[in-house]
Amino acid sequence: MEISLQQITEANQAGVIEAADKVFGADFKPALIHQVVTAHLSAARLGTKAQKTRSQVSGGGAKPFRQKGTGRARAGTTRAPQWRGGGIVFAAAPRDHSQKVNKKMYRSAIRSILSELLRQERLVVVDDFSMVAPKTKELAVKLKSFGDVKVLIVPAEVDENLYLAARNLFKVAVIGAKQVDPVTLVSADKVLMTVSALKQFEEVLA
Repeated sequence: MEISLQQITEANQAGVIEAADKVFGADFKPALIHQVVTAHLSAARLGTKAQKTRSQVSGGGAKPFRQKGTGRARAGTTRAPQWRGGGIVFAAAPRDHSQKVNKKMYRSAIRSILSELLRQERLVVVDDFSMVAPKTKELAVKLKSFGDVKVLIVPAEVDENLYLAARNLFKVAVIGAKQVDPVTLVSADKVLMTVSALKQFEEVLA
């Protein structure tokens, strides 16, 4: 299939480029994309919440009062859940929130996302995109045609000047082709991808 090369700056040349149908012409699979995105977000959770049970709370080794004759309910420790300072009945424990997603499913989801971005005209392919100097104002001017939207710039390799220029722009992110994840792709309004990055996707996903 052919993808149009867009000219967003004077340095970019308009034209067309051949791309693999398997990567950029895949069917839209919302259920699979949802599963992969959810798994990615779940893997980012720390899962470090923890509370102490009655066996983990310090103290409470001595019986607080004698068994009979006080008129109170019998008690063997002050660290029982009903006592102040006692343990938690169903205490939260550290857990792993990650979900298993095999490589075949993950790659299929990325293909589906890229294809849908192209169909919705949210994927913009340029022959090259780099910065001579780390100037935020210059980068903002280059991206002015996109308007006030979230822009994800995907080069083959992240150039330091481009990274430094983009880090102060609230709605602009720069991620190398090998580091792109499904959540970042889905959340971007426009994905600006270079030809070399596109070829890397084809090598991995085709």
